Amino acid sequence: MSPRNIIFKKTCKDKSVGVFMGKRDFVDRVDSVDPVDGVVLIDPEALAGRKVFVTLSCIFRYGRDDMDVMGIAFRRELFLSTRQVYPPLQDREKGIHTRVQAKLLRKLGSNAYPFFFEFPDNLPCSVALQPAPHDVGKQCAVEFEIKAFSAESQDAKVRKRSTVKLMLRKVQYAPDSQGVPPTVETTKDFVMSDKPLHVKATLDKELYYHGETIHVDVNITNNSNKTIKNVILSVDQVATVVLFSNDSYIKCVDIEDSGDSVSAGATLQKVYKLLPLLANNRERRGIALDGKLKHEDTNLASSSIIKEGLQKEVLGIMVSYKVMVKLIVGGSVGLEVPFRLMHPKPDADVPSFPSEMEDELVFQEFKRSYLKGIIGAGDDDDEEGNVSGGDDMGPKEK
Repeated sequence: MSPRNIIFKKTCKDKSVGVFMGKRDFVDRVDSVDPVDGVVLIDPEALAGRKVFVTLSCIFRYGRDDMDVMGIAFRRELFLSTRQVYPPLQDREKGIHTRVQAKLLRKLGSNAYPFFFEFPDNLPCSVALQPAPHDVGKQCAVEFEIKAFSAESQDAKVRKRSTVKLMLRKVQYAPDSQGVPPTVETTKDFVMSDKPLHVKATLDKELYYHGETIHVDVNITNNSNKTIKNVILSVDQVATVVLFSNDSYIKCVDIEDSGDSVSAGATLQKVYKLLPLLANNRERRGIALDGKLKHEDTNLASSSIIKEGLQKEVLGIMVSYKVMVKLIVGGSVGLEVPFRLMHPKPDADVPSFPSEMEDELVFQEFKRSYLKGIIGAGDDDDEEGNVSGGDDMGPKEK
């Protein structure tokens, strides 16, 4: 039996506009980003002469909506692009359609119209800061959203019941090749000692996948007359929030308090293990997480990879990681060893929509009625996916 093809579908309250998309995750390959494509299905009677527009936006939310005071919004649009899809500005059949769009246009009929967006190369990926357990409302996050709406004009006031929104994610996967395993070493001289303390830390590789153990080879040569009382290792996540200024927030996401000591004139060579996991940090506010869709779980944020030359142009939340090696010796001697933490690329891309029967499409529909009893069900932006056997906006099956 051929695999079914999932289509994400969401319809506005007044049924004038529905959005259909083949995926909600779009991959940033540093040099290029997957384009955003989909189809809008309109109901001419419900539109009553209004036009239909689609927008792709990237929003950096850095405060809850209920914190807005004196007209000051705690959010900033990093990117906004709008297309008019109905009435179409060009012949629907003459446009270049993706395979998903072509299949949907055949399935949905003459009232379906395609849309297409391309991301600029200076946008961050989807990242959110973990709220405290008692926090309510929307969290601090970089979010991507497709919005379709009907209105008299692009600048006219938009009614909520004529608007449909679908959250997207912009994600990055680990590159194909590993970098050189990072090594950092330092020498510390003491006032009352003729010889120094030397320490070297080496990771077994430069790039780790989420859930992998990090092996840290620590080599200490203590030629000083000081005693090292303890060796402490940690994994620190650095989330740099770039908006009005560059503010960095450092959070320890794993720690190893070894209790190892190294007496004067002695040496120590040992491999320590660290495992940074969200499961061990769920109660800690402010840790950066990969962006998630409603009611899904996620993980620690992946390392950000930025196109060369664009570091100063990218706004949002940039994430990096480092292993800290700290020696307690009448104070402390420390090393920072950077590394990357990411997801591996999925298996080689298999065409999502081979030339199969249109009847193999399965529509995953988002209906507010499914949210009854769920906290925040009154929020227009809430989503819940369900495989729908019926098609409110779709053509009748013959």
